Amino acid sequence: MRTRTVIIAAVALLSGPLVAQEHKPVPKDSIRVSIPGCTKGYIFTAGRRTLDEPGSVSVPEGMHFRMNGPKKLIAEIKAQEGSMIEIIGVTKRGQHKPDGIGIGGGVRVSPGPGGSLPGSPVASQVDIDVEGWRPVAGHCPSR
Repeated sequence: MRTRTVIIAAVALLSGPLVAQEHKPVPKDSIRVSIPGCTKGYIFTAGRRTLDEPGSVSVPEGMHFRMNGPKKLIAEIKAQEGSMIEIIGVTKRGQHKPDGIGIGGGVRVSPGPGGSLPGSPVASQVDIDVEGWRPVAGHCPSR
């Protein structure tokens, strides 16, 4: 009887951390990504990928993401400003693909809204629901 109680207690203790580490299921129209880069406030800017830190998707360097997530997690990330990090999160599928044609140096030419209407300053920002982060090697450019 005592052995059975010890085994049940051990299984309960060992299975607890495994459940806590699982990610939420990803919706069908979204994708889980890991992207290296830098932060400034709630904006994450994708950085240059290296062979040892490739990230999980092909995101052009300099692309901006608006970070959403728990306040505590965002505060941890904001404390890393100026340091290169990798964020893990969920974003809509296909959103991270840039519009237009790349002409080099991070510059893209894309169709405008037409007429005399001004463009939207947040048109190229993509939302990402942040699940976690980790430090990576490298440095963020200072402006």
